[in-house]
Amino acid sequence: MSSGAGVVEIRYFAGARAAAGCSSESVAAGSLEDLTVVLAQRHGERLAMVLKAASFLVDGLACHDRQAALPAGATVDVLPPFAGG
Repeated sequence: MSSGAGVVEIRYFAGARAAAGCSSESVAAGSLEDLTVVLAQRHGERLAMVLKAASFLVDGLACHDRQAALPAGATVDVLPPFAGG
């Protein structure tokens, strides 16, 4: 985990919520990459698979760079791929 890790609020939607077994939680992570590692360790392979294909919103903005720093106090929405259009 990055040395600059701060606590962020995670919100899960649809299949990510089912895989995590909760709708939200707080996690210390310095980047989206750190976050996905921590969440996979915490919740197991089912969520790890969802996270590989998921999209992420950081404070409401799409974030495609998994190495970008996460600001402490940010809200990260985990959006799995949705079926249909």
